[in-house]
Amino acid sequence: MFHSAIPPFSNVFHTFDSPKRYLYRHMEVQPLKQNDLLQIPDLLPPGWDTAMPSITFYTTSDFCFPIKVTIDNKIVGTGTTIIHHDVAWLAHILVHPDHRNQGIGRFITLKLIETAKAKHCNTIYLLATELGEPVYSKVGFEPETEYLLFKGEIQSDKDLISKHISACTPDFKKQISLLDRHVSGEDRMFHLESHLSSGYVYLEENKVMGYYLPGLGDGLIIASTKEAGQELMRMRLTTKDFAVFPTDNLPATEFMQLQHFKEIRRQKRMRLGKQRNWEPAMIYNRIGGNLG
Repeated sequence: MFHSAIPPFSNVFHTFDSPKRYLYRHMEVQPLKQNDLLQIPDLLPPGWDTAMPSITFYTTSDFCFPIKVTIDNKIVGTGTTIIHHDVAWLAHILVHPDHRNQGIGRFITLKLIETAKAKHCNTIYLLATELGEPVYSKVGFEPETEYLLFKGEIQSDKDLISKHISACTPDFKKQISLLDRHVSGEDRMFHLESHLSSGYVYLEENKVMGYYLPGLGDGLIIASTKEAGQELMRMRLTTKDFAVFPTDNLPATEFMQLQHFKEIRRQKRMRLGKQRNWEPAMIYNRIGGNLG
């Protein structure tokens, strides 16, 4: 069951003072379409330019449900519900700078929660920015852990890539699926599958100890051993100058420090609803802020 403190969405208008009720009477909520994308850059905070490919993807995917909030036909906010069977992720909840601190972020969050519940999701996740965390806490989200962002220099020596790492083939799909479900606590293989052909695996006696999907978001790395995780991280850093993973993963932090990378930011992973078994210590790089 979801947190009992969350008010029904139909009552949301009654929780605000008169100016905000006036504002909400003039708002419309509709699906976000591809022809709306030209207005989205106006909503993005500084440094969020890389969000556009993800938001574009939401408008074409059958498991993503993006919405827009408009006032006088102008988009003032947006957000997306991503469905992984009985788990949902809320992503890219954005409010136009001219309309912040008016409760629109909370309004969007509650609408996305409605979508997740209608799709029979009993767990909802999100990664919270410092700006968004108070909003999500007030509607019942609880922190589970933090993600660390490290920044440094691309490691150019590709000769150091482990001989245990091989290109992924269809033969490893089942092993990857079992490992991913154990670590994430989600059934999301349908989302990962299209990225396997460009992925890599770390093998010991033909057993998958870890995998790296460079084409999925920031480059997902999951591994069941320290050696597999760190070697896949080493490979990833030949093309990337950053890494993001849960604070629970001490070997990943150790590896980043040995490469002279510096921690520059933290971000809370928050949950609403059923707590699930997952293994944050086995995540050596996340997918992205939209999927953990």
